[in-house]
Amino acid sequence: MVGGNLTQKEAAAYSPNVLAFYGDSVYEAMVRNRVVLEHQTNAGRLHELAVERVRASYQSDAVGVIEPLLTEREADIVRRGRNAGGVSVPKSAKPSEYRRATALEALFGYLSLTGQDKRLEELFDAICKALPCDDKL
Repeated sequence: MVGGNLTQKEAAAYSPNVLAFYGDSVYEAMVRNRVVLEHQTNAGRLHELAVERVRASYQSDAVGVIEPLLTEREADIVRRGRNAGGVSVPKSAKPSEYRRATALEALFGYLSLTGQDKRLEELFDAICKALPCDDKL
């Protein structure tokens, strides 16, 4: 994963919306990587599988999966992401789901910017094991 070498303090100084902006791309890249490696199918089907895992309701459920695994600092980043202001909720998502999805993205942005790729993989693996989506499509 392409990440930064910021200290935890430097990364935590970014607004939760900036962390979520970056984390959105980190999370989506991880999802796309996973679906390509796990599924021998066409690009259209891969897209469907990826969309299932990046929608707000799935990401909201993912927060519930990883919350018990978080360190105090990680939990703080999630709290900040969930409470971030200035976020416009799309019509396709409930506000509570969208806020939790933003929290997940903020955490993934923070972990990537601080170069914690191993931790990103641990949390992402926990999500994928707890929330399989293949049976829904």
